[in-house]
Amino acid sequence: MEDGAGIIVATVGGELSSGEFEGNQEPVEGMLFDTEEAARAFYDEYATRVGFVTRVLSSRRSERDGSIISRGLGCRDGPYSKQSEGVALQKRDRRRDGCTAMILVKKEKSGWAVRKFVRDHNHPLVVSLPNRRTNLDEKDRKIQELTAELRVKKRLSTAYRDQLLSLMKDVEEHNENLSMKAQVVLNKLKELDAKRKDLSHHR
Repeated sequence: MEDGAGIIVATVGGELSSGEFEGNQEPVEGMLFDTEEAARAFYDEYATRVGFVTRVLSSRRSERDGSIISRGLGCRDGPYSKQSEGVALQKRDRRRDGCTAMILVKKEKSGWAVRKFVRDHNHPLVVSLPNRRTNLDEKDRKIQELTAELRVKKRLSTAYRDQLLSLMKDVEEHNENLSMKAQVVLNKLKELDAKRKDLSHHR
């Protein structure tokens, strides 16, 4: 059964089926959502309840139409600081050994399915977190989306350039063939003119 967020829960065996969404539900592989927004809202709610702040880890777009087909969400690598009055976050740990807690959802025929979930964090969690995503997190998401869109446009630009170069090569070869044929015709005309003059001298 679907709830207000458009969430469908899978059975433990992995077969997708309808189920009741409970407030204390944590992500499980095979869980299905109607939309990517529903999946993000669910993970945000889970993160707020558990005690960490989420951020966009990765985005993948379709090479065919540029739409998002997978999204990785994870922990912002540190506990929330109450001294910041609920707005600022501690600086993100950019080292390779940062927190690996995350969720990966992929777009499939039946909806957005959870394909990977890492529960454990390598830092303390807090009891209460703000219910809204920060402006910095929105900026991260926008950068991810624009970067992915730029990659798609670069691939399209390369494809168009290759097609244009191929067309120019064909036109050049066609012009060379026409020039060669025109030269052959001109030589034939010169030969015919020479024969005509030769015949007129022998009369």
